[in-house]
Amino acid sequence: MPIRQLSETLIDQIAAGEVVERPASVVKELVENSLDAGATRIEITTAGGGKSLIRIADDGCGIPLSELPLAVRRHCTSKMEAGLQGIETLGFRGEALPSIGSVARLSLRSRARGAEGAHEILVHGGRQEGPRPAPLSAGTVIEVRDLFHAVPARLKFLKSDRAESAAITEVVRRIAIAFPGVRFELSGEDRATQIFEAVEEAHALRRIAGIVGDSFADNAFALDAVREGVHLSGHAGLPNFHRGTAQHQYLYVNGRPVRDRMLLSALRGAYADAMPRDRHAVCVLFLAIDPRDVDVNVHPAKADVRFRDPGLVRGLIVGTIRAELARLELRGSTEGASGLMARFRPGGGTAPEPGPAPRPAPFAGFDERPHEPYEIERSPSRPLDAGWSAPRPSFGGLQPSARAELVADPAPPERAEFPLGAARAQIGKAFIVAETGDSLVLIDQHAAHERLVYEALKEAIHARPLPSQMLLIPDVVDLTEAEVERLCAEAETLQRFGLHLERFGSGAVMVRETPALLGEVDAGALVREIADELTETGSGAGLKDRVDHVAATMACHGSVRAGRRLQGAEMNALLRQMERVPASATCNHGRPTFIELKLADIERLFGRR
Repeated sequence: MPIRQLSETLIDQIAAGEVVERPASVVKELVENSLDAGATRIEITTAGGGKSLIRIADDGCGIPLSELPLAVRRHCTSKMEAGLQGIETLGFRGEALPSIGSVARLSLRSRARGAEGAHEILVHGGRQEGPRPAPLSAGTVIEVRDLFHAVPARLKFLKSDRAESAAITEVVRRIAIAFPGVRFELSGEDRATQIFEAVEEAHALRRIAGIVGDSFADNAFALDAVREGVHLSGHAGLPNFHRGTAQHQYLYVNGRPVRDRMLLSALRGAYADAMPRDRHAVCVLFLAIDPRDVDVNVHPAKADVRFRDPGLVRGLIVGTIRAELARLELRGSTEGASGLMARFRPGGGTAPEPGPAPRPAPFAGFDERPHEPYEIERSPSRPLDAGWSAPRPSFGGLQPSARAELVADPAPPERAEFPLGAARAQIGKAFIVAETGDSLVLIDQHAAHERLVYEALKEAIHARPLPSQMLLIPDVVDLTEAEVERLCAEAETLQRFGLHLERFGSGAVMVRETPALLGEVDAGALVREIADELTETGSGAGLKDRVDHVAATMACHGSVRAGRRLQGAEMNALLRQMERVPASATCNHGRPTFIELKLADIERLFGRR
């Protein structure tokens, strides 16, 4: 079979298969061009889910008449002055317009600033017409009609008009977050008009809340950190404010929306022991990094990036979020209270099945007294005093700081003295009712104490290198040479967690000791798991996660159980400890430990407001 040169039209159509995957891809490329042109107002109009019509109008700098033919020619761009090593614009390949023109009917109308008039150029099936004079006061207008009419086979892979329209909306929303100073208007016969008004940079959270949701501002905290020239900013949601998918995670690198696996993995690591494993944090994060230290030229869609030092970026994200969580005042998600209020309203709950009336749950208040005089120092149920409910760790126990005891207050506090107020009663031997100056707080006693014990355990465990247990017969693990190099580079860090390994010839490591806290463990599987994680994220956090999981199990067994009656002093002691540990808003499994109901909302339920 002879080798032959492909036609320019076919070359453009092949390129279009990578650049133009669906109508949303067209919108993304054209809006990014508008932003690169300095536009402050961008109007997006669609029809038929973008398959029939996509129109982008902006007030940018425009394109001079002499450059119009180059604008629709492959690999012609105004954005590569610094080469691939210093890409500072959203677009740079010079493939978008010719690729779109090869599979659709494209018209480009533009008037450069200072020009006497506007001109238009048409591209149909890769063939150019013009330029010719056209009416336009300023900026650029691009129309894309009959997308994929030149390659009808691609149409069958598109979804419904509604689905394609929703994908376009999501693209515009993600871009609008990164450019709060630009006004975006999204309209068309296939959608309701949406307008994102321009706001000042200082009020960027207003733009974010309008896109992510109004509740985000009330359930997020600000981030601002710099490490070795990499700047992280934005907002991250509280651990008890989460969603079922990662679609509410908005990540940007130098203003470019990305969906990078390493960044998503870093977010999971930051919330590892504060959120259920099947839930995802809500966040808007911006990374500013030297263009020479990040490669955005990985894929034509430009959604994937590669960092020169992924470990630095991952450490910055994980460390900053965890540090901010540790510094936060104790905050509960407003969604917990909203959901509880909804259950109280008529029709808000599920009707009970017919049957005998349930017995009322026990209600324990301060007025109840035990049969014998109560002394907290000698209470047989006092948690973590005489010993662990679970077996003690084999490495000789923990320091006293790892114990989370309920130390009694001498007298019940006034309700307004503390964030969680004063304990007033216990319901069902499982929940504490507390009162503050303007709210009622419901606390899950087991979940709350489990988090306190877990945090104390982690502090004790990670305060010094973990003890290890020597293998009777060292385990040799076969790996690739690259994996061996990565493991050996992290050997010192792994030793802190009790894993001792060394190079064993070519393409193998020898494991001599494993963490004692893990007990009997498959050394080969553990090392391969860490090697895979180092390959993907540049961090071997998997071993630490295993150690933390053991600590979480110990905390679960060693904390106050549901079904145990607490005295008033014990309940108030638990509340005071929660206030000193910001992470105690959720348990180790990510469930909320308390829900706060404002008295104003309770009054509204009873029609008093």
